[in-house]
Amino acid sequence: MPIIPDEKDWTWVLSRPCPECGFDASTVTPSTVPGTVLNMLPRWRAVLRREDVAVRPNDHTWSPLEYACHVRDVFSLFDKRLNLMLSDDNAEFANWDQDQAAIDGEYGRSDPRTVSDELIAEGEQIAESFARVVQDEWQRTGRRSNGSEFTVLTFSQYFLHDVVHHLHDVDG
Repeated sequence: MPIIPDEKDWTWVLSRPCPECGFDASTVTPSTVPGTVLNMLPRWRAVLRREDVAVRPNDHTWSPLEYACHVRDVFSLFDKRLNLMLSDDNAEFANWDQDQAAIDGEYGRSDPRTVSDELIAEGEQIAESFARVVQDEWQRTGRRSNGSEFTVLTFSQYFLHDVVHHLHDVDG
């Protein structure tokens, strides 16, 4: 089944609530991210126990399994980017094609139990990384290859929307 690549620039969620999932970035700081991520992990584990976890709802939407693989990889990628922002001045992020990652990683053929364990481990890791961020670091910067600039604060908001939104996608 073909998936249409998502080419939207989701950085708009930093300036207004998401009408689809209700996420409001203005309520997020790096210090609130760890608890939110850790609280979502049991819900992701429950998603990955569903009998129909690998079934796509239609031709253009990922299955819950594929979303979980994506979130696992988002946890890992954003952890690396966060640590880069904290160690390098005006960090530059390498490009990441989420759709190609899904193809290369064969998300739809993954074992849900393995994905669950990996997602939990990666979620705990990024929660730990955000827990170490101190307020003096919130204004450190990083930049995506498309030119989008973030501070650690806006990066935490953007990151958390992605995870919350995808949990909404699979619960909806």
